[in-house]
Amino acid sequence: MAPPTGRTGGDLLARTLKRAGVDKVFALHGGHLEAFYKGCLDHDLDLIDFRHESAAGHAADAYARATGRLGVCVITAGPGFTNALSAMVNAQLDGSPTLFIVGAPPLREVETNPLQGGFDQVAMAAPGVKWAHRITNTERIPDLTALAIRRARTGRRGAVLLELPIDVLHAVADPKSTTDPTGLAISPCPAPSPDEVDALVALLAMAERPAIIVGGEARFSECGRALAAFAERSGVPVLANSRGLGLLPMDSSYWGGGASVLAMLPMVKASPPDAVLLLGARTGLFLGGRGGSIIPAAARLGHVYSDTAEIGRLREVDVGVSADCAMTLEAMLERSRATVWRDLSTWRAALAAARSVPDHLYPTPQGPGGIHPKHAVAAALAECGPTGAYAFDGGEAASWATDAVQVDGPGRVLSHGYLGCLGIGPGFAIGLQTAFPDRRVVHVTGDGAMGFHIQEFDTMVRHNLPIVTVVLNNRVWGMSIHGQQIMFGPNYNVITQLGDTHYADVAAAFGCLGQRVTELAEIAPAMRRALASRRPACIEILTDPDVIHPVTLSMLGKPIEGSGEVIIPYYENLPAHG
Repeated sequence: MAPPTGRTGGDLLARTLKRAGVDKVFALHGGHLEAFYKGCLDHDLDLIDFRHESAAGHAADAYARATGRLGVCVITAGPGFTNALSAMVNAQLDGSPTLFIVGAPPLREVETNPLQGGFDQVAMAAPGVKWAHRITNTERIPDLTALAIRRARTGRRGAVLLELPIDVLHAVADPKSTTDPTGLAISPCPAPSPDEVDALVALLAMAERPAIIVGGEARFSECGRALAAFAERSGVPVLANSRGLGLLPMDSSYWGGGASVLAMLPMVKASPPDAVLLLGARTGLFLGGRGGSIIPAAARLGHVYSDTAEIGRLREVDVGVSADCAMTLEAMLERSRATVWRDLSTWRAALAAARSVPDHLYPTPQGPGGIHPKHAVAAALAECGPTGAYAFDGGEAASWATDAVQVDGPGRVLSHGYLGCLGIGPGFAIGLQTAFPDRRVVHVTGDGAMGFHIQEFDTMVRHNLPIVTVVLNNRVWGMSIHGQQIMFGPNYNVITQLGDTHYADVAAAFGCLGQRVTELAEIAPAMRRALASRRPACIEILTDPDVIHPVTLSMLGKPIEGSGEVIIPYYENLPAHG
């Protein structure tokens, strides 16, 4: 009998990913996927293997955020799948184009109580991703994989899941019946209508204090050149949420800072914006929620976003446009050639003054409990500077780091999104280093968050990734204990204290360069040694546990005295009864 002449499902899957431009796959071994691993070797797909599936998923997500390309995570069935659910939802909530491929027991053994089966992975994933599908026919792998890729990369981007049962993946397909992976080049860039463009230009031109806030979709649209040109022509300052950082050079005279700068304007006795254009960003927690601290209720609002359901989510908009951010900015440049713009230098100066407020709030760099985290992070990040790429994890640790970071381009700052998922840091850092192999990657995290995926130091060592991890060790769950004590008094704590773990020693045991720092002056030399070593490194900095980041105070929502409101951590307070 002649041997089969077709290709295995694993080979078809690898070939399709290669045709889609994928060259990096983040994975953890599982026997369900052996045919695919063989396909990766045959088609020159680089496999980066991890110690936990969640970290592999976070790395694929990070790679997508950093590059704007598809991130791919391949994991095994059962516990491999369930371990990666957090990463799937994290990518989905933040609109990151990530493909999760998961193995499964054989279709022909359904309902036999097989190994790592007995539950419906597709049904479990479906509510948390953009699309989930089980491929049941080997010949259909190319076209269905192409469909998954289109869904991940177009419209509002997001996470998709493909389940490949082991018998489907290992079977040999009939060449006459095998489908083609069509539509892989589809990349629509919808343009706004002329009336919409005129309305957006008018919204900004008529305002006395206009502002543009850019986010993740603006980053994906590669609109930096058009954004800089429009800011220079109009004088309108540009701010960003964390995912939009670097789209406009941070040394530009039109750079307004992180979006939270708008909430600090009262501290310099400046008026808030009277018109805001959201460009590829969504309303929600990270833009002040319904409280109006960042986007005042009285301000006119323009919103450009791919998903029309997001336009008008929390308040009425004056101009809503479902279009590509780059196409919109290019059209605004063209339509505003004759527009007469106000002199906005005084308004930009007010933003610069508000941006500098944190520099004066914490004059003491070190207290009895340790180094002040603001000063610790500033000293560490200064050694890598704007040419680096940064992954931030932890509650308050990530906030201190975001306040201090400077970058020279988009996709180089990755931090928490709407899932609020601790433990993203090691995977994000590995994804960043894979995306930017010639840049130095610094991972800043808290000691609490570091405990989720500390084993990924092993991954960094095995793959020779010279990531510098900076652990701010204050021996507590910082945001949690500070919230408890704000609510119940300074001596209160419940399951929010941690031990004096030596994280640098743990990292050294994995093969990293480990250094523990107790004095502010030691941070810069330690960072220089770590960067010069070209090895994975961990710098553990003992920080003051009593220091509270302003974001914790804002997320607690201090009640008005005598109001009777009930504090609800991280959400809107409950009104008084009666």
